[in-house]
Order: sequence, then structure tokens, then C-alpha cells
Amino acid sequence: MRIKHYLSFLLGGLLMNITAHAQDANTAAADTSQLPGANFSLQGALEMFKKAASPEEFEKLLNTQDNKVNNLDLNGDGNIDYIKVVNKRENDVHVFVLQALISETESQDIAVIELEKTAADNAVVQIVGDEDIYGEQTIVEPSSGNDKATGDNDEKAEQPYFGSGPHVAARYAPARAIIVNVWFWPCVRFVYAPAYTVWVSPFSWRVRPIWWRPWRPMPWAVYRPYRYYYAPHYTIVRTNRIVYAPRIYRPMRVTSVTVRTRNQVVVNRYRATPRPARSFSGPRTGATRSFSTPRSNGTTRSFSTPRVNGTNRTFNGPNRSFNSNTRTFSSPNGNRQITRQRTSVSGPRGSATRATTRVSRHH
Repeated sequence: MRIKHYLSFLLGGLLMNITAHAQDANTAAADTSQLPGANFSLQGALEMFKKAASPEEFEKLLNTQDNKVNNLDLNGDGNIDYIKVVNKRENDVHVFVLQALISETESQDIAVIELEKTAADNAVVQIVGDEDIYGEQTIVEPSSGNDKATGDNDEKAEQPYFGSGPHVAARYAPARAIIVNVWFWPCVRFVYAPAYTVWVSPFSWRVRPIWWRPWRPMPWAVYRPYRYYYAPHYTIVRTNRIVYAPRIYRPMRVTSVTVRTRNQVVVNRYRATPRPARSFSGPRTGATRSFSTPRSNGTTRSFSTPRVNGTNRTFNGPNRSFNSNTRTFSSPNGNRQITRQRTSVSGPRGSATRATTRVSRHH
């Protein structure tokens, strides 16, 4: 009887735990599905850039209904918005701005593709979602399983990420990321050819391509599977690898008052949602560190740490351990004491050892 009661209690607790996790996941999905960026696949845009032979073809692929990359209706007119592409280049860095046509006088940047040639046969690419569309800057790049990759395992480990981001179902890049070489993508080779002239889309609110016909946007529940179709080949990261690209893009960024006004409530609610708490504990102190940080520039941190020296600390990010050994020797006549301390530190980047010796004389 006692065993049966225990099993019933255990099963009930397990079901409650599963239900709670499901509710949390549904809440997160409902939160992010309200953002404008939920209706545009950054991963899909990179996939179209990979397939295209030129920026002109890339723009056409973005606006092709069957590709299911674009489901945006930012002006609320009941039709899909046309996305035009504007290219700018400085030296070996390209930026390709993906811009939605909102009205005759307004446009809104959706994302920017950043591309840099880093060697004779090497190039890197990222796409950065606009913060007015995705609630915060969102960076996506090809994953190492998608193409030939450079074995850049010496890259500095990225700092822990505290936010859920607008793509809660995506996996974040590991600390030691492998950077994909995109030099062999046809469009990349095309834009670095000597005869290439930067592409600026000739289309506008009044002038649309003859092949394009707007269509009705799909409901989120219908569009969502298409949106995540491209996700396995790409990953969301926190590091902007092309550091010069933002300097090129910043002066040319375009935003729409209409889009900002229509989405102000959902974007601000998303930014104000607290980030998940993180904690670490040491074997000697049991120290706890908690974060409660809204998705805005303001940051609140609370600490509760006893004033006790701890030697080992474990984080739920990259692990680091500290070990310290102290040995004391005394001379036969007792007038001199030697203290030797050896401290070892190990972590994902390797290990290091530091030894110190202190001599004390007694008269």
C-alpha cells in the first residue's frame, strides 16, 4: 500500500512538471508570435541568398510566394509587403538591406545581410534582424553542418546569453563556434567580381516588378512550420563577426512611423519581459547569484554571497575550476618559516598554474 501511494505521488508530480513546462513553452511562443519578425524567416532569407546567383535574383527569391520566407503585412492592408534589396560596399565589406515598402512615403528595414571577404577564398556572412521588427537585434549565421567550415576552434568563447530572444525554439551557437566559409556561394562570388556594380533595387511603392503579385498573409499557426523549415541549417548567435558592417549600415537605416506605432505595445511588452534567472554555487559557500534583467538598457542584479573564500565555482555556462594547495615548512632552529602556495585554474580554454613562495623570519 505504501509503495502504491508513493508511485501515485511520483506520477502526479511528473505530470504536473510536464504540464508546467508545456505552459511555459506555450506562453513563450505566444509572446514571440506577436512580434512582426515572427512573420519573416531570417534563416530563410540566408537560404535564398545562398541559392541566388546575384542580388537581383536574391530579391526575386525573397518575394516568391512558394519560398515561404516573407509573410509580412506591416501596413495592415491585407497584402504581403514587397521586400526590396539595397546593397552598399566599402572595401571588402558588403551590406544588403532588406527593406519593406510600407507606403508611398515610408519604408521599414527588416534585416541586413553583412558579408566580408576575409581571405583570397574565404568569406563570412550573417543576417541581423532589425530591433523594431524582432524586439531586439537578432543575429543568424550558417551552422557548421550546412557547408564547408573553417576549423576556427580558437575563437574567444562568447559570453553567456540571458535572453530568450524572438526565436525560442532555436539553438544558440556553442561557445567555440565553427565559422562557415561562404565563399563558394554563387552570389558571394558574384559581388566580389571586379566588374560588379552595387545593386540598388529600382522598385518602389508605385513601381513593382511585372512578375510580382501580392498575396494574402497566412495566419501564424499556418506559417510557423514553414518559417522553421530553414532553421536546422542556421543558428542564432550573439557575436557580430563583421565589426565594420554596422558602421556602414547605421547611417542608411530606415524606419517607419506607421510600423513602430502599430507594433509599439507588443514590442515594448516583449522588451519588458524579465530574462531567465541564472545561478551558480560553490562547494564551500553555497553562493547564489540571480539576475532579473528586463529586455531594455536598464539592468537589475541581486547578489546573495557569504563572505567566505570559495575555491571551486561552477557556472551553467563554460566551466572553470580553481584548486589551491598550501604547504608550510619550518627550519630546524625555528627562526624561518616557508609557505608555498600552488593554484591551478582549468576551463574550456585550457589550464594554468601559479606558484608563490613566502618566507617569514622569526627573531
